[in-house]
Amino acid sequence: MPTFTQITTSEQLEAAIQQSLEKPVLLFKHSTRCPISAGAYAEAQRYLAGSPNSDASYVLIHVVEDRPVSLEAADRLGVEHASPQAILLKEGRAVWNTSHSRITSSALKEALS
Repeated sequence: MPTFTQITTSEQLEAAIQQSLEKPVLLFKHSTRCPISAGAYAEAQRYLAGSPNSDASYVLIHVVEDRPVSLEAADRLGVEHASPQAILLKEGRAVWNTSHSRITSSALKEALS
């Protein structure tokens, strides 16, 4: 079963963007202090426990603890910051994103199919 790999540095963010040149990368921005984010994270975990796209990579940024990387991701990808937020990267750019209660296992499944 795929799992999220936490990224905490600019270099790891760059590596995830570069990896999206080869395969889809789902970036999940998560606040460990927010109940809405906890619910969205549970939905993302439910997606991973179901039938996830095994060709994709899954990365996680904790938006409070790693705020500089979270803000850099928003800048680099041209996606306004939100938390929680799911951003799908392909070919080095954001091709889909959603946030808050719109992050569901079914929405992730559709985006990654």
